[in-house]
Amino acid sequence: MRRFWQRDVDHKKAGEAAAAAATVVAPPGPVPTPDPTAAAFFDVDNTMMRGASIYYFARGLAARKLFTMRDLAMFAWGQAVFRMRGTENSEHIGSAKEAALAFVAGQQVAAIVKLSEEIYDEVMADRIWHGTRTLALQHLDAGQQVWLVTATPVEVARTISHRLGLTGALGTVAETREGVYTGRLVGNLLHGPAKAEAVRALAHREGLDLARCSAYSDSVNDLPMLTAVGHPHAVNPDAGLRAHARDHGWPIHDFRTGRKVTMVALPAAAGAGALAGGVAAGIALRRHYRTS
Repeated sequence: MRRFWQRDVDHKKAGEAAAAAATVVAPPGPVPTPDPTAAAFFDVDNTMMRGASIYYFARGLAARKLFTMRDLAMFAWGQAVFRMRGTENSEHIGSAKEAALAFVAGQQVAAIVKLSEEIYDEVMADRIWHGTRTLALQHLDAGQQVWLVTATPVEVARTISHRLGLTGALGTVAETREGVYTGRLVGNLLHGPAKAEAVRALAHREGLDLARCSAYSDSVNDLPMLTAVGHPHAVNPDAGLRAHARDHGWPIHDFRTGRKVTMVALPAAAGAGALAGGVAAGIALRRHYRTS
């Protein structure tokens, strides 16, 4: 019982940290008539972007010799193995709390922000689903805020949001001291129930009516966020979410050719747990080979 209680506390802490770190950016261009109590929340991986944004970020770091190609290969292998298992559990989520941001420990926040901007332009921009971005722009045109909600580090998420002209981003918050990453997270990954907590906390701060808000995701793991709003949507959905959306009459948007995912480089795993499993397995393998 204590474990489940602690998990709820971590989800709430992660969500509140994400909302506290969120900053509103006015979209460029003419300002439409505001609709201040409605907003739209978009997942990133496989919803707004083809593939896993954290993988592309790691690949960019590898290209700059900050994250070795061997580490990247192990990262990919670990994620693929975890995906084949098809499970998410607290062990993998817990491992990610120590491993997911280990490669930025000791780095200056400003340097990582600059790198995220460069890497977005190099390897992420061409992987944005134009159909999903159009949905986001429709909400902006209606005068609503549009937020990304993702397990990706908030610095990377903010870059994606800024490049797409959106309001802002809710992402995993890494602990910092004097502008340097400690290698620890604030609370948990912004995943599953933590995303819903972040959306609720932001709605309270911004005066949003969640019954009037919309949310978009590809994963059944995001049901807590999707059910927290009045207008949930499935985008490029996995089998579980597609079935749930059909059963509940939710709109389904599929921008994949022939309803089959055509991924570039590493296929994104289903949810942050799979990502966590990949990171943890990759780092564990790296340690194994270095000590063997």
